[in-house]
Amino acid sequence: MAREPSPTAVLTLEQELAAQTRELARAAVEFAYNQLEADEPRALPPHVQHEAGPYRRLNHKTPNRGVATLFGKITLWRHGYRYVQRDVAEPTIFPLEISLGLVGGATPALASAAAKGLAEAGATQEVVLARLRTQHGVEWGVKKLRAVAENLSAGMDRFRREHQAKQAVDWLRQAYASSGKHRPALVLGRDGITLCTRPHSFFEVATTATLSIYDRRGQRLGTVYLAYAPELGQQTMTDELTALLLEVLRQWAGPLPRLAYLTDAGAHETQYPRKVLKKLRHPQTGKRLTWQWIVDYYHASQRLTTMAEALFGVGREASAWAAKMRKLLKKPNGPFRVLHSAAALRDRHRMSAAAKKEFRKAYRYLRDRTRHMRYAEFRAQGLPIGSGITEAACKTVFTQRLKLSGMRWSNEGAQLILNLRVILLSGVWDEVYRDLVNSYQAAPPRTLALSNAHRPRKAA
Repeated sequence: MAREPSPTAVLTLEQELAAQTRELARAAVEFAYNQLEADEPRALPPHVQHEAGPYRRLNHKTPNRGVATLFGKITLWRHGYRYVQRDVAEPTIFPLEISLGLVGGATPALASAAAKGLAEAGATQEVVLARLRTQHGVEWGVKKLRAVAENLSAGMDRFRREHQAKQAVDWLRQAYASSGKHRPALVLGRDGITLCTRPHSFFEVATTATLSIYDRRGQRLGTVYLAYAPELGQQTMTDELTALLLEVLRQWAGPLPRLAYLTDAGAHETQYPRKVLKKLRHPQTGKRLTWQWIVDYYHASQRLTTMAEALFGVGREASAWAAKMRKLLKKPNGPFRVLHSAAALRDRHRMSAAAKKEFRKAYRYLRDRTRHMRYAEFRAQGLPIGSGITEAACKTVFTQRLKLSGMRWSNEGAQLILNLRVILLSGVWDEVYRDLVNSYQAAPPRTLALSNAHRPRKAA
C-alpha cells in the first residue's frame, strides 16, 4: 500500500486488520477460559451439590466446540458431573460452564449483544443473525437466537422495575436541583395500540405506559417505559405501572413531587385513575396521594374540529372557528367558554341529523371532562398538557419494532421482545443486565461429601 495508496487498499488493510484482531482476541479468550479448570480430575472435588441434588465427577474432560463469544466460537474443555442416581434422567452438569454464566452456549457478553440487537428498532431475526455472523463470527440459527433471547427476557424483567425506579429517582434529584418557579412533577401516561396477532391475524389492543419526570422549568428530564402484549382487561399493565410508581416513591426520600396522570379518554385509560390512582397511598407515609388528571389537549382539539365541521361544513370558516377555539381552550375558564360558544352557534345553525349526532358526541366529550381540561391552570403549574410522550411511545416501542411489514405475533413472542425493548428505551440495559449476570453467581455447584447411603451402587 505504501507504493500505491488508494481507497481500495485502505479498505482492504483495515478489514484484514479487523479480522486478525478478532481472531487474536478469540484465541486469547479460548486460552484464558481453558486455564480456569484443572486438567487433572483429582484436583477437582469428586462430588458436588447442585439444584437437583448430588452429582459425581466424570474423569475425562470433554469439549464444547460451540461456545459463542464476542470474537467468535471457541472450544471449551471442561469436566462434567453426572447425577448420582443413574435411574434419574438428570442431564450432566459442567461447573465451569455454570461459573462462566453461559446462556444457551453463549458468554454473557455475546448473549447481551444478541438480545440487545433483537430489541432495537427495525430489527428482525434475520438482521440480528446477519450481524452476529459479520460482527462476531458466530453462526446461529433462529432456534438458538430465540432460546437465548427468551432466557434473557425473562431474567432481565425481574430486575427492570428496580432500575427504572432508580433512574426516575436520579431524575427527581436533578429536577429538585434545577432552577425555576415550578414544583417538579412526576407524570404518568398510558395508551393502547393495535397489534397483529397469530394465528388468525386479528388486530388486538396492546398497551404501553410512561413515567416521566419534569424539572422546575417544566422541562422533561427523562422517561421510563412499560409495554405489554394484548390482554383482556390489561390487568398486567395496571399492576406493573402501579408497582413501578410505588417503587419510585419508596426509593425517593425527598419532597413529594407534583403527581399528574395525562392521557386520552379511552376506556382503560380512564378506569385507571378512577379505580387505582384515586385510592393509592404513599408507601412510606401512608397518606393518600393527590393527582392532577389531565385529558390530552390534542384529543380535545380533535373534538373542536368535529364540532366546527358539523356547524359550518368542511372549509375555511370551520377551520377558522376551530383554530380560535383551540387558543381559547388554553385560557382561564377555557372549556366553559368554548362550550358556550359552541352552544350558541348550535342554536343558530341548521345541521343534518348526521352532523347533529357528531356535534353532540364531541360536545359531550368536552362537557364531561372540563375539570380535566383546565389547561391554563396546568400550564401555570409547569405541567404538560399533551400526551405526546405516551403517543410517541406507541410508535417507538411498538411500531418501530413489532409492526414492520408482514409481522404477526403470538402474545408470548411479543412480550419477549417488549421486555427487552422497554429496558433498552428506558436507558437501564447495562444496569439490569449486570444484575442478571450477578445472579448467575448466586448458587454455583458446591463441594459435597457423600455418605455411603448416597453413593451410587455398582451392579452385582
